[in-house]
Amino acid sequence: MFAEDDYLLISGIQHFRFCRRQWALIHVEDQWAENVRTVEGNALHRKAHDASARERRGDLLIARGMRVASARLGIVGACDVVEFRRDPKGVPLRGEEGLYLPFPIEYKRGTARTDGADELQLCAQAMCLEEMLACDIPEGALFHGETRRRQPVAFTAELRAEVEACVSQMRELWQRGHTPRVKPTKACNACSLKELCLPKLLRQRSAAAYLRERMEERE
Repeated sequence: MFAEDDYLLISGIQHFRFCRRQWALIHVEDQWAENVRTVEGNALHRKAHDASARERRGDLLIARGMRVASARLGIVGACDVVEFRRDPKGVPLRGEEGLYLPFPIEYKRGTARTDGADELQLCAQAMCLEEMLACDIPEGALFHGETRRRQPVAFTAELRAEVEACVSQMRELWQRGHTPRVKPTKACNACSLKELCLPKLLRQRSAAAYLRERMEERE
């Protein structure tokens, strides 16, 4: 169990999988910069998070921007959309008749990624919902803005274990206040923090800086 001041952001899981240095710059050093991709992504999420847009469609209740947290994992965030589907195997909801099963949906700007980051983030949201509502959530979906289609995501035991491992690694760096050294890749060109990270410059570091980093990692 973690104190609320020690909770990590669920959104950081995607940053961490993409690049640990990017995650540390944002979540350890509190640095941020916008580019076209982040602006477009934020616009899509603002629409999905419109709490006033809660709606009902027959046996389907749709909640937007729902805050979720897990005291066990020490993470907190918000679901873009959670569809509550009436089901006899579901759980009761305050102010609603019947039982409902939650189905989380995460909105993404582009097409499906291949690094698994989006699936990890969505699974973390589901694990929070399970803890909060005392229920089992077997699956959810990713909605991609470019294709306008949903991609089903099964919350397998392997995916859940990967979420826990990722959060544990994030916490270890956060507690140390450590920002990993740069590892330039082609993905650096699409990163909004490229000018803050300076991957090409930091790749050419001195021997003294290299030894200092090694000493810090051993502490």
